[in-house]
Amino acid sequence: MTQQEVASKAFIERSYYAQIENGIRKPSSEVTVKLGEVLDFHASSFNLEENPFSIALKNAPVVLAHCDTQLGYTWIFNTPDLIPDDHIGKTDVELNDNEGNRSLMRLKQEVLDKKSPFSRVISIPLTTGTVSYQVYAHPLLNEEGTIIGVATASTEINTYNPQDGINKHK
Repeated sequence: MTQQEVASKAFIERSYYAQIENGIRKPSSEVTVKLGEVLDFHASSFNLEENPFSIALKNAPVVLAHCDTQLGYTWIFNTPDLIPDDHIGKTDVELNDNEGNRSLMRLKQEVLDKKSPFSRVISIPLTTGTVSYQVYAHPLLNEEGTIIGVATASTEINTYNPQDGINKHK
């Protein structure tokens, strides 16, 4: 959608939306809900970068994310290896097709299909070695209770670097 289309559907001025999109202005809670409905993501995505929890999590071995019902990322925080903006709109296998990412997508699809939270240990190969995560996946609901995606919290439980042969448990 264009900025004009988003702004029109959210009943705000295009210039105001452009300022929000560029990080110049912060939307009110009412506007974040409207934009979340238009863009099909949870309104909390707007405020997490300055939230005290995000400050605490910045150096923690935790990755938080939202994806839509097609499993494309709508928001991600604290991801290793890639710039978070590289994730938006892409699925895990579009970012890197490997067994770990396929397992992650299966977990998210199970949450969507069964409309229930699930948790699983998943190992993901990264440039620094393979990292195992305890992944908690939960349905992401809009204000009407309709599933609009999946929210995940992935906690690093250990890493293995084949170059140095060291297992590091967190």
